[in-house]
Amino acid sequence: MSINNWYVITGSSCSGKTTLVNMLEQKGYKVVYETARTLLDQELSKGLTVEEIRKDENAFQKKILDMKIDVENNLDKQDFVFLDRAIPDTCAYYTLYGVSSTEALDEAIKKCNYKKVFLLDQLPYTLDYARTETKEQQDKLHELLEKAYRDLGFEIVQVPVLPIEERVEFVLKHL
Repeated sequence: MSINNWYVITGSSCSGKTTLVNMLEQKGYKVVYETARTLLDQELSKGLTVEEIRKDENAFQKKILDMKIDVENNLDKQDFVFLDRAIPDTCAYYTLYGVSSTEALDEAIKKCNYKKVFLLDQLPYTLDYARTETKEQQDKLHELLEKAYRDLGFEIVQVPVLPIEERVEFVLKHL
């Protein structure tokens, strides 16, 4: 397994990942934004609705995986990067939505390597334009994400609910 300088920021919906990644970027760190939101934003800009984009959840989840693979394949292993979700998150989403594992996922998982995974504790549940998970799915997703990364042997740091500046300090202190 090749070594890189990549750190994963993960957690269920409503855990503050995007806010944390935005703050890390403002502090000068290289970040990669969540591919699912990128895909949704691209499709919404074409005039589609979230319901239309996600009507075939299997296809949607597989597009996200393809994008994650492409992003990680094109990152420089020497770059110090924070990823807003990474390939193993797909394992959790596939389980949550009943998507069968694929050869593409199995192959991508074999190549995954991250310095550390930061699993953010959940914040109060709120909906936005991109979220479709219920509160129950949010809770289940948190468990599935932790299981996915633990099963793959990654070091996980639990990030508690804190004011954003303190969350940033917590993450940087635990690099």
